Amino acid sequence: MEGRGAALRTLLGGEAPVLAPLVLNPMMARLAERAGFPALYLGGGSMGYLGCVTEANLSLTEMAHAGLEIRANCPLPLILDAACGWGDPMHLHRTIATAEAAGFAAIEIEDQILPKRAHHHVGVEHLVPLEMMAAKVAEAVAVRRDPGFIVIARTNAVRGNARRAGSIDEALRRGEAMHRAGADMLFITAREPEALRRIGEGLPPPLMFMMGNGGIAAAGITADELFGLGFRLFVDPVMPLLAMHRAMRDSYAALRDGRPDPLIGGTGATEQEALHQTIGLEALLEVERRTTER
Repeated sequence: MEGRGAALRTLLGGEAPVLAPLVLNPMMARLAERAGFPALYLGGGSMGYLGCVTEANLSLTEMAHAGLEIRANCPLPLILDAACGWGDPMHLHRTIATAEAAGFAAIEIEDQILPKRAHHHVGVEHLVPLEMMAAKVAEAVAVRRDPGFIVIARTNAVRGNARRAGSIDEALRRGEAMHRAGADMLFITAREPEALRRIGEGLPPPLMFMMGNGGIAAAGITADELFGLGFRLFVDPVMPLLAMHRAMRDSYAALRDGRPDPLIGGTGATEQEALHQTIGLEALLEVERRTTER
């Protein structure tokens, strides 16, 4: 049987970018699978928001458990946003082993200090020395048990206040060092067209692109051009969560005011049936009909 990482590597070697949307639980994963996506992304930022904290407050075991539940219900390759890897090079031994055991196909590790700070969400970056990040990447690669498991190395050197540290030139320097350390994929957190072009021209593929609000179109560059520059993995880390938040916010307001739900209307029967289909209720009922309900 093809390993999870190998399956994702096969997708990444195709003729089109791999689009991996955010999922946070089994229901979201099944809906994304039904929509036709080939891979999934368990985002730390959104997972933190879901718990009314930030990714800086999340633990390795929390994220691994979420991944385990998703993998138990959906076969698609799942990418773990591991923030800073929950430690220095020594700690990466447990991080990688746990991520592999939970069934992830890939892990994304970034170059911020530990403990990670909530200020990351407002553009304040605290980068670790490049030598430390390279050592973390090298250790992550060295200790993986499945050679197909993908290590994605990320730098935030072109975000927020980190631009003062050298901007795109510093990001490229860090990307080159992380590639030399053995990273399978590089992720430079840029969304401006000129920066993306320099990244694609200066670093080897495969590269990862993270969409902001508005998707690829908001970046001012086409998916075809990004693919031509070596970007193979496109990730949406937050849009499904924002849609869910808006839907729930409006639903609770309508319920409070005695109005029909703005999305569902006056009856939830149709959506209830769709929900039963998502969870596979009929298959569970069929088991009971054959066994306990005879």
